[in-house]
This record gives sequence, C-alpha cells and structure tokens, in this order.
Amino acid sequence: MLTRRQSIKALTLGPLALAAMPHSLAQAKLNPLPIPPLDQGQLTDRSRAFDLTLRRGNRRFLPETETETLGINGDYLGPTLRFRRLEDVALTVHNHCGEDSTLHWHGFHLPAAEDGGPHQTVADGASWTARYPIVQFPGTYWYHSHMLHSSGAQVYRGLAGLIIIEDEQAESGLPQQYGVDDIPLIVQDRRFNEDGSFDYMSRYEDRVMGMQGDTILVNGATRTSFQATTQLVRFRILNASNARTFNFAFANEREFRQVACDGGLLERPVSLTRLVLAPAERAEIVVDVSDGREALLQSRGFPATFSQFPGAMSRMMRSLNTQDFDILTIRPAAQLRPSPALSERFDSIYRLPEAAATNTRPMLLSMGAGMRSGGDAGPGTGTRMGTGGGYGGGNYYINGRRMSMDFINERITLNTTEIWELSNNSPMMHPFHVHNGQFQLLDRNGQPPPANEMGWKDTVRVESGELVRIIMRFTDYVDPANPYMYHCHILEHEDRGMMGQFVLV
Repeated sequence: MLTRRQSIKALTLGPLALAAMPHSLAQAKLNPLPIPPLDQGQLTDRSRAFDLTLRRGNRRFLPETETETLGINGDYLGPTLRFRRLEDVALTVHNHCGEDSTLHWHGFHLPAAEDGGPHQTVADGASWTARYPIVQFPGTYWYHSHMLHSSGAQVYRGLAGLIIIEDEQAESGLPQQYGVDDIPLIVQDRRFNEDGSFDYMSRYEDRVMGMQGDTILVNGATRTSFQATTQLVRFRILNASNARTFNFAFANEREFRQVACDGGLLERPVSLTRLVLAPAERAEIVVDVSDGREALLQSRGFPATFSQFPGAMSRMMRSLNTQDFDILTIRPAAQLRPSPALSERFDSIYRLPEAAATNTRPMLLSMGAGMRSGGDAGPGTGTRMGTGGGYGGGNYYINGRRMSMDFINERITLNTTEIWELSNNSPMMHPFHVHNGQFQLLDRNGQPPPANEMGWKDTVRVESGELVRIIMRFTDYVDPANPYMYHCHILEHEDRGMMGQFVLV
C-alpha cells in the first residue's frame, strides 16, 4: 500500500523519475480532466449579464489532504465565460472571500474604469459591476485577481478563469463543441506543504524568480487524462502559472497545429512540435488523434545556459524552468467521430505599419536584490545595468521606477500609434503585458518574430539581454483620471514593483 508521502511524490515527479520508481508508484491513477463549467450569462435587452462571486473554499488536490483555496462561483478557479463578439457585457463581482480583491479582464479593449486593475478594488463584502462592449476578435482570454501587492497570492490560491469570445462564422472549420472537441487547459504549477496547504513565498528563490511549483494542475486537478471522441481536438492552453514558463511538446514528438495566440486566430495554422508559453500567454492548438494512439502532452525543461559561478544567483538562474513535467494524457476512444478538415487559412490580419507610429517609448525591465545590477564586470558574463549595487532591497523596476498608485508614468494621445521598445537587462525573462487591448510584434533583436507570434498579442516574452519592439494603436477611451497598467506578468515581480501606469488623453 502506498504511503501518503509516496502518493504525493508520484503526483509531483516527471516521467523520467517515475520510470525509476516501483511499478505501483509509476502507475499512479490518472484523473479525468475536469472541464470548467460554461457560463454564457443571461441575455437582456441591453447586454449579457454575468454574476461572479469570489469566495473561500477547499479542494482535495493531493491524497488525504484538503487545501484552503479561493474560487469564483466555486472552490477553485472560475467558470469559463463565453462572450459573443459585438455584444455588450455586464459583469457583477461579489466579493465574499474575506479580503479585498479585483477581477481584471485580461486582453480586453475597454474603458479604463472597467478594467478591473488595482484601481478598481472590490472591498470584502462589496460588489462592483464592469460594463463594456466586446470588440475583440474571437479567441481565448482570461480573468484574474489584480489586487495591488496581492495578485500573486490570490491567483495562486485560485482567483482566475478562462474567457472565450466566439464568432461561429470566423471560426468555421475549427472544432467548437465546448468540453467535447474544444477543450480548455488552464495549466498551473503549485507547491504544497506537508499538511496540504499551498506553500507560497516560503523561500528566498520565490522572491527572486517568482513562485515555482513542483506539482502540475490542469483545470485544478493533478495527473489528468482526457478521452478524445473526435479525430481532431482543439485545446485552448492558458499558462496561468505565477512565474513558470512551459515548453509544451508531445512525448512521441507528435506534430500539432497552432491556430491562435493571445488575441485570436493566426492567418493560417502553424505546424509545431514545441510551443513555449510564458505566464499569461495563450495558444490554441489542434491535435490530430485519428491514428488512435495515446498522446502525452509534456513540458520539457530548458537547458541551463546561465553562467556558472559561486553564489545563489547563478544557482537559481541555472535551475529556472529546467524541470520536466507531464501535463495531460490524451486517450482516443476506440471509435472516433470524423472531424471537418482544418482550414488552411483564416482571415487576414492587418499589420500596423511602422511608419504610422508617432512616438517610440523605451521600457527597461530591471531587477534588484543584488541581481547583477552593478556597473562592474562581476563574475560570469550575464547582462548588467551599470547603475551600481542591487537597488538596496530587492525591488523590481520599469525605467528605473517602482509602481506607485499616485504616479502616472506615461500619457498617450488618443488615436495614435506607438512603438514600445522592451529591453531586459536582468538575468531572467520577463513576460510583458499591456492593458487596454492587443499589440503586434515588430521584431526581436532586429529579427522578424516567428510565425506563431505574428497574430495579435497582449503578453510577450522578453528574454534576458533582448530588445523586443511592439506596436500598438490607442483608440476609443479618453480618461485622464483612470490609468491602465503595463507590467511583468511574473506576478511576484508585478507585486514588488515591476509595473507602471498610462492614461489616454
């Protein structure tokens, strides 16, 4: 009989470690993939209305223990909200979770006062309603806590959920039956204490790298499997981890087709065997299981390429995102229903012309805590800031400033197009997110972005030492009093200062 500690170990280890374990451990039971309930709201004369209640709960993630959680209309995570393009929505958030919070509608073009950022705090016991039109392209979006200094802790405990914008005509030729051949995958890594509680921010490494867990949750469950009943399956993948970057691939190097990124469909499917998603990035992939063979979706660890030298910094950076994980086992049914052939081309994407930009803004992402920020050469060969010291206390900055609620970093003129130059002189990657809609990538270190990054994006990876240029048009919502955010989406970095504010004037 397995002990509780052995069972937990079997849940948290990857395939290579499991292969070396006793057969009874390696064959630990898989759990059916839970599908978040679909909430399509209530259609009224004016809008589609949703009610969302933040509350405390408990969930049994691991054997013989329960974990205290936060959830939205449930004990962990929230329902999948389905919006329809060109409708209006009204989302009422009731906060009964015992602490102040917010809900941010990630990736949406909407008025700043409806954004759900740190300025739209919902006090415990209070309610707040956001109203806005759905002008985004059909795609996969999400919602999550954006509480100042507490986003990481609240998302870690469960305050997040998926949003689908649908347009059946635009998506013709794609699987569209939710829970059958159109499957959400909310992928997170978590770490647990011996008593089953979440282990959050208990190590120095957590402060530096952000929270890195050793247990994978998919839609809030461990060691998940999905039985496919159709030849083609569309997976909507959200990296909802606080800090971990995933490198998705199938164990047998099965090819798949990426059809969408953050802000909707690509112009055409892109064939891949690897898909890298940083925190907050999304991708839609179509997997062909018509051969009837089981398929294991994994995350492959990245090689340790950071310079090796004495001290904690080298050790931490060399361990970052190097772990292997099993994500989901796909088991085709004995009889599979035929699927329509996948479209080879979707609608054209209008490319914002670089010549239309009237302003270029530098955005420098920097880390403190002694993180190679001095001006001397130092050990190793990593990039350095050249400003001396470690900022004296481990803070995180954009353009040399920490986030301050009463300081507006940027003022942007309505109906203008801007280029933002994102540069990273810290030792690790930062996923950069801009509120108020979608942007396009111009280049990475002067080179065109890969085909699967040529769609609309709201979050982009900026590697250490890299310069990424994005272009974005700012329209519709003048509001000099209410700001939008831009920030690193490693939530512990955001909570500790790597965030700024802009207003449209």
